[in-house]
Amino acid sequence: MHPKQEELEQRLDNMCVELDNYLEDQYADIFALHPNRPKRGFGANPSYDGVFATSISFTLGYGSKYGRGYLVVIDVRTLQFVSSVQREEINNRAFVFIQKSLPLYFPERKLEIVRDGNLLKIIGDFSLGDV
Repeated sequence: MHPKQEELEQRLDNMCVELDNYLEDQYADIFALHPNRPKRGFGANPSYDGVFATSISFTLGYGSKYGRGYLVVIDVRTLQFVSSVQREEINNRAFVFIQKSLPLYFPERKLEIVRDGNLLKIIGDFSLGDV
């Protein structure tokens, strides 16, 4: 992988870790931790512990009106029922969080967060410049 691509994805991952921490702060007392997961702060990565597992995944976007981009995946790791209302609230908070974070993590790029169906997707300028 090209070093500029690695840097782009590392910044996306760092933002994702911050999102994971934000969601844990908001909801950790609401949802019971899955019995197979360590408590927050005890995993090798924030996605491996606590109630939330957040990640970023590239998609070519076939069939999407937005095309290619990075999907924001938010899994709630609990055996508790998560209602559609709670799920929508989590997605709304994540959307606002990412909307505010993108200019901080990528001030030199024009990136935005959109809703692509029921998914959150980061779209925009992913060019690597001169490689």
